[in-house]
Amino acid sequence: MAYDLPEDLLEETFLASTGPGGQNVNKVATACQLRVDIFALGLPPYAFRQLKTLAGSKMTVAGELIVTARNHRTREANRAEARARVIELIDRAHIRKAHRVATKPSKAAKARRVDTKKGRSTVKKNRGKVSLD
Repeated sequence: MAYDLPEDLLEETFLASTGPGGQNVNKVATACQLRVDIFALGLPPYAFRQLKTLAGSKMTVAGELIVTARNHRTREANRAEARARVIELIDRAHIRKAHRVATKPSKAAKARRVDTKKGRSTVKKNRGKVSLD
């Protein structure tokens, strides 16, 4: 579906990244932290509930989704990854689960099940020591 994010709902901040990279990591703020106001997106209720489940700790009580991307060495790559991850989360939230209809086994199915259980029971009952009387 590829959800389109409105620019006015996005808030980007750049922070110092972690991990290997030498002086580049220490000097340049390349990690991108993207905040999206979920309430302002106007998602349908089912998608909002699913997004809360999928996001987990990335969602704040105030309804902000916070995604931090720090895998790449450049700001642009981290920005693109953060946006892609937010869009992917929202797209996954729009997928509706199939409604499960509860069914009961038929009388014939219950009878077959009991018959097989009785058959196994007799097989097991007949096992044991053989007496040579």
